[in-house]
Amino acid sequence: MIDAGVFFMADCREQAVSNDFFDFIISYVDTPFITVTSDCIQRIDEDYDIFYYAREGLPDLNVAGYSYEVIPKCFGLLDQTALEASGILRMQNQPALRLRGNGVLVGFIDTGIDYTNPLFRFSDGSTRILSIWDQELQSGTPPQGILYGSVYRREEIDRALLSDNPYELVPSRDENGHGTFLAGVAAGGEDVRADFIGAVPEASIAVVKLKEAKQYLKDFYFIPDGVPVYQENDIMLAVSYLNGLAMIYDMPLVICLGVGSSMGNHGRTGAVSTYLNYICGRRKRCVVAAAGNEANARRHFQGELSAGMNYEDVQINVEQDMRGFYVELWAKAPELYAVAVISPTGEQIPRVPVRAGASLEFRFVFEQTTVSVDCWSEPRETASQLVYLRFKEPKQGIWIVRVFPQNVITGNYHMWLPMQQMTDGEVFFLRSNPDMTITDPGSATQVITPGGYNAANEALYLNSGRGYTIDGEVKPDFVAPAVEVYGPGLRQNYVTYTGTSAAAALTAGACAQIMQWGFVELNEPRLSNAGIKNMLIRGADRNNERSYPNREWGYGTLDVYQAFLNLRG
Repeated sequence: MIDAGVFFMADCREQAVSNDFFDFIISYVDTPFITVTSDCIQRIDEDYDIFYYAREGLPDLNVAGYSYEVIPKCFGLLDQTALEASGILRMQNQPALRLRGNGVLVGFIDTGIDYTNPLFRFSDGSTRILSIWDQELQSGTPPQGILYGSVYRREEIDRALLSDNPYELVPSRDENGHGTFLAGVAAGGEDVRADFIGAVPEASIAVVKLKEAKQYLKDFYFIPDGVPVYQENDIMLAVSYLNGLAMIYDMPLVICLGVGSSMGNHGRTGAVSTYLNYICGRRKRCVVAAAGNEANARRHFQGELSAGMNYEDVQINVEQDMRGFYVELWAKAPELYAVAVISPTGEQIPRVPVRAGASLEFRFVFEQTTVSVDCWSEPRETASQLVYLRFKEPKQGIWIVRVFPQNVITGNYHMWLPMQQMTDGEVFFLRSNPDMTITDPGSATQVITPGGYNAANEALYLNSGRGYTIDGEVKPDFVAPAVEVYGPGLRQNYVTYTGTSAAAALTAGACAQIMQWGFVELNEPRLSNAGIKNMLIRGADRNNERSYPNREWGYGTLDVYQAFLNLRG
C-alpha cells in the first residue's frame, strides 16, 4: 500500500517527459490500496498521483490489463463582433460597474502565449502575465512541487520585455497560436486602431503551455504525426498549478479550457472531469470548457436493442486503408453487451463474451487487420461497461461491430470514434447520431460548457457539440459566438477562428466579469461556480420559437448583461 503523502522528486524529470516511461493516473478514490509502487510519483492532489514506470520489460498498453482509467487520454484543440453579442462590451462600459476583469486571474491551459504581444501588457509596457509554466521546456526551473517544465514569473517576463532579445531570458513560445488567440479574446487589452478589445482587458493572466503527448500514447491511439495532442495527466496538473497560483496571490480564478477528447463515457466520470468538479467546488474558482466540434463528424452511434432482437449491427465506414483507429462501446449498469466483428470481406471473429478484464486479439486473414477487444467496468457503484475495440491496419470498406444483448433492460448503449483530427483517415458510422457529442471535460457536471453559434446571423454553429450527457444532464449550458471570432495571431496581427474554444474564451471573460463584481467589488462574496453558471443561464437570451433546454442551444445564447439586469428583480 502506498501512503498518499509519498512524493518523490529526485532525478524524476526524465521519467516525466521521456517516451521510455509509462504515465499512469492513480486515483486513491477508486483504487485506495496500491500494491505496486514507483520510484517517481507526481502529486496532483490528495486523491490523484501520477506514477511513472520504465516501459522496458512491461507488456504493451491494453485497456483490460492496465485498466482504462489509469491510461492517460489524449486531448486535442477544439478549433477549426462577438463581445457585443454576448453582452460583455456593455458590462465593460456600464458606468457604475465597468467590469473589465480587474483583480481576477484568468488561467489558460493551451499551446502557450506570445507574451511579447502588447495586448498582454499594461500601458507602461510591463506584463499582465503573472506566470507561464512551459511544460515542454526543460532548461529552466520547474514550479515548486512539480517534476518537469520551466516556470517564468512576472518579474522575469518584465526583464525579458526590456531586453533586445526577450526569448534569451524567457524562451517560452506559442508556436501554434491557439493559446495566444484564446488569451487575447478572453483577456487581451485594447487596440483602438485594430478595433479590438478582449472581454476582460484588465484581468491578470496565467498560462500553462501543455507539452505534447508522449509518442507511445500517440501510437496506442493511432494519432497522426503533426497533430497537436496533450495528455490527461498534464492537463490535471496544469489545473492544480493554476489553483495553487491563485491561492498564492489570493485572487479569484477562472480557468479556460479549449482542449477536448471524445474518449470516455460522456458523463460525469473520468479523472479530469472528476478533478475539475472538485476545483469548481472550491471558493473563488470557476472552470469553463468548450463543448467541442463533433456534432456533424459522424463519430457517435446510439444503439437501441429492442425486445426480441438477437443483435444489432453497427456499420463503420473506413474510406481508405489506414494505420488504425479505436471505438468505445459504453453502457450504463446493469446493461451488458457482447460483440463480434465482421470484416468487409465477410470474415467474422466469434462473439466475445463479456467479463471484466477480458482481453482478446484476432487477426483477419484476408484484410491482414488485427482487432483487439478489451472489456472493462468502472470501479464505482454505478459502474458503466466499456468494450474497447482497437483496429490495427484496417482495410477500406464497411466494418461491422455486431452487438449482442447479454443483460438488457433499456437496450441503450453508445459508441464513439475518436475526434476527427485524431485519425489518419476518414472513418465514421453509417448510421450516426449528432447528439451526445460534447467532448470531455465539457460533460463534467460543474464545469460551465458553452456550445457555439454564429453571432452574425444567429444560426447554430452546426459542428458545435450537442447534449445531453449520458447521465441526462443538460449540456451545453448555453451557446456563445464561435464562428469567425476575431482575435490576435502570432505575428501580432489579427485573425479569425471558428470553433467552440473561441466560445469558451468569451464565456471565461464573462465569468471573470461576474467574479470581479462578486469577489473584488464585494457585492456577493459567497458566489460559487454553480452560482455563476446559474446567473449566465438565467440571463441567456431565448428564442420564443424554441423550447429550452435543448440539445443544441442549451438554455439559450450568452448574454452577461441580461444576467446582471436580472439581479434587479
